[in-house]
Amino acid sequence: MEHIISRLLQEYERGKVTRRQLIQMLAVGTAAASGVATAEAAPANATYINHISMQVADYKKSRDFYAGLFGMKVTNDDGKTQCRLTFGNNMIIPRNAASRPGGKVGIDHIAYTLAGWDTDKSVKPAVEAELKKRGLEIRTTEGSFHVKDPDGNEVQMGGKEQ
Repeated sequence: MEHIISRLLQEYERGKVTRRQLIQMLAVGTAAASGVATAEAAPANATYINHISMQVADYKKSRDFYAGLFGMKVTNDDGKTQCRLTFGNNMIIPRNAASRPGGKVGIDHIAYTLAGWDTDKSVKPAVEAELKKRGLEIRTTEGSFHVKDPDGNEVQMGGKEQ
């Protein structure tokens, strides 16, 4: 979590994220990490931040920066537009902004791993029902759900592999 916060602060200092985006991302990450109770019962528990998807100007430069400075392990490098950078149970995915819808440099979304998603067949339908109950528009991708938070930030949720 410390690495993520440090990276977010660096992005803010470089002007890649706004103060509002920084505060939102820190609040979301802190709440998830500390298990803060909400007013409504959660249908599933987030166990950790699975990954942060970043749209960058040049994924190779970002890859080399994070791998070189923080010792992150490079995996799933397609050689053209994106790779995965892992550290502990965490991952960032730098993607060339020009290859993504909107093409804007910045944080694309944060994905959370939910307890039981991969092992308990009741979790996914319960989460889906709760999202629908809350009136959220669900986008499904490769076994995970995407929704927008109240400020329009994309949130992904699913299992270990998403």
